[in-house]
Formats: sequence, C-alpha cells, structure tokens
Amino acid sequence: MKSSANENTPARVPERAKQAGEAAPTEWGWVERSVWTERMLEALHRGVKGGVWFSLVDKVQRPSTLEAAWERVRANRGSAGADGQSVEAFDAEAERHLERLHEELRTGTYRPGPVKRVWIEKPGSRQKRPLGVPTVRDRVVQAALRLVIEPIFEREFSPRSYGFRPGRGCKDALRRVAQLLAEGNVWVVDADLKGYFDSIPHERLMDEVRKRVADGRVLDLIEGFLRQGVLEEAKVWTPEAGTPQGAVISPLLANIYLHPVDQAMAAAGQEMIRYADDFVILCRSREEAETALATVDRLMTERGLTLHPEKTRVVDASVDGFDFLGYHFERGMRWPRDKSMKKLRDAVRSKTKRTSGQSLAFIIADVNRTLRGWFEYFQHSHWNVFPGIDGWVRRRLRSILRKRHKRGGISRGLDQRRWPNAYFRERGLYSLEAAHRSLLQSR
Repeated sequence: MKSSANENTPARVPERAKQAGEAAPTEWGWVERSVWTERMLEALHRGVKGGVWFSLVDKVQRPSTLEAAWERVRANRGSAGADGQSVEAFDAEAERHLERLHEELRTGTYRPGPVKRVWIEKPGSRQKRPLGVPTVRDRVVQAALRLVIEPIFEREFSPRSYGFRPGRGCKDALRRVAQLLAEGNVWVVDADLKGYFDSIPHERLMDEVRKRVADGRVLDLIEGFLRQGVLEEAKVWTPEAGTPQGAVISPLLANIYLHPVDQAMAAAGQEMIRYADDFVILCRSREEAETALATVDRLMTERGLTLHPEKTRVVDASVDGFDFLGYHFERGMRWPRDKSMKKLRDAVRSKTKRTSGQSLAFIIADVNRTLRGWFEYFQHSHWNVFPGIDGWVRRRLRSILRKRHKRGGISRGLDQRRWPNAYFRERGLYSLEAAHRSLLQSR
C-alpha cells in the first residue's frame, strides 16, 4: 500500500532562503531566534558538511539561550527535584542561578544532579508508572540543549510522527487515523511498546544523535543526562538504559531513537501513525497487517525494544475496535475509550460530593471547567456519547440538592420534576450535547 500525502506535514526549511534581516519562515516560527538566526536556518536548508553539526555548545551555554530556556521551565512549573528547590525559589534568584549555570557550562564543570523518581497513577489501571523529576537547574540546561538541537532533527522527522513535536499533536494523529479508516484501511496493527522510555539502549541512542551532532561537549551533556543518578526511596542508583519520563530532553531523544523505524515503515509502504511510543498501523487486508506486524516487531527487536505480547494484536476495525490516544475506534465511529470515561467521571465526582459546602453556582462553574476541557478533546465522538454524560452530571447535582433538602440517598423518583433539566440550564450548566449540536451546525 502506498502512503498518501498528509495534509499535516512537518515544518520544512523553504526552498528560498531568507535574506538577512527578513522575518523567520512561518514554518520555523517555533525556533528560538536567539539561537536559530537566519544564517543558521539557511545552513539548515542547504545542509552542513557531512550532515553533521559541530560548534553547538557555545549556543547552549549562551546567557540568552539559558534565559529563554528558563522562561519555558518557569511556564511549565512542575514540582521540585531531588535538591528540594522549587520553581518559585529558583525564580527568586533567577539571575544568579543562570549566571552560575553559564559559568559551569562554559568551564565544563556542570554536572547534573540525580533525578527524583515518583510513581503516578495510570488512568483506569491499578498500575503506576515512573516519572523522573529533574532539578530545576537541570531542567533549564535540558531546555537550552533542546532549543539548540531540536531543529536539526526536526528537519528530518517523519510526517507520520506526531508526539512532542512543534505544531503537531494528538488531534493531527487522530485526524490521519480517521482519514485512513474512511479510505478502507480497516485492518489495524494495535501495538504497544513495553516500557519504552525505560528501555532505550543508551549507546545506540547516542549513535543516532552522533549522526547529526559532533560537538563533543554537547554529546557529553546528553550522555550525562542519560546516566544521571535516580533518587528513589532515599537511595541513588544509576540507570543502564532509558531516558526518564518527565525530563525536558526525553521526548526529543525518544523520537530520535524511533526515527529509523518511521523511515523503514514508510519505505515499506506501511501507514504507521506514531505518537511517541504509542502507534497503530492501518492496512487494507489481514495479510498486509500481519506483514506489517512482523516488520515492526523485527525493527523494534533490532533496536533492543519489545512489543508487549498481551497488548499487541491485529484487529478488523469494521467489526471490532481499537484504542488510540484516548479514543476508541470501531465500525466507522469513535468515542472516548473506557479509561477516558473513567477519568472524566472521577474528576466530576471529586467536584460534586453530596457533602460539599460550596454553593451550587460555585460547583457548576467548577464542573463546567472540566466539561469544557474534556469536550475540547473529545468533541469528535459519536453524538450518542454526550446525552448520557449530561444526564449523569445532572443526577450528581440533583443528589447534592436532595441532601440539602433533607432527603437521603442518590437522586431518584420525582427529583427530575423538582429540578428539571431547564433548572440547570438556567444556572449555566455546560451541556455536552448542546455543544456538540452547535459544533455540527457550525460546520
């Protein structure tokens, strides 16, 4: 099967390089201009000798780069790392901290501290996944490093890769999946990589980085982040593989390592849609899907990675279904997968406890924020999803009113007459069904 053109192609350096002083090409508007000047963009377009970039560390350690990196770290906030320093504490003396980082990078004395490992809940599962929290100062250096090297790799990344890339995201990947299904590619390889971020081989990852970066000090920085200690339960240990989820540089490194797989699958004519370590392959027949699965399994094995045996399968989406990026696709339709529904219900439950002392107006405003954010992502679901959620939310609110009127238990019986749907509509409760209807009418 031949790959068709994708309307959401990644940024490319334009054919005509801009003259000095002209505005940056629109498709490269995301780059940090204090690093990626017009001259560097032109070099990116023309190609450097051997395709390898040498003098980069001076751009990483430059005060303006560190300041730009700090602005991104501050905007993302996040918790304190192993040293206990919060973003707010760093901000209080940001100028001094950035000067120190600049000096350490300039003199080659910078060393990353250990990453604090925490375990967070996996939505819809009893399992937990590890999250690495670098110190704020390390996040700043990683952000500076990413500002410098990301365009070098982004220029070559596959248009079928959507995760953690400038100007691309989940909605683009979902749109492409829906398009391919509509075109008859209903045989789907629903795959799952087992512990991807924790199992990337360090040396092989560095081999991929070295294909485009030859600045020894930049390579040392990246290796330093890969091999930095992990603080867990008051003990520090050194990882032999992987790049911690939560580190600023990890998403880029993860994409770099899987880029050859993207290339090989495209060369084989396979439609693999990848978002970081989550991917599906859409085919026209079972035979083609089985071939695609064997190919991707071989490619991953060659790279020291493993497809999860219990979570990887071939499915006919015209009969059964598959989950991808929060949605469930089946029989030409899509709706939120079970875990996405559970996450929404858990969020609403936490805001609609019958014992809540907040006013109904406050509770409704709080619930509305959750519903609006959820609809923004799941607005493309089948229409019959939304009335059921609206009805469930109203029952939660009626249970609160029931208790306040000295009636026990959850909403039932005549409660819908006492507090009809119009009662909540008049008080501004956000309706998913109405929002979806309005969306369809606007189209």
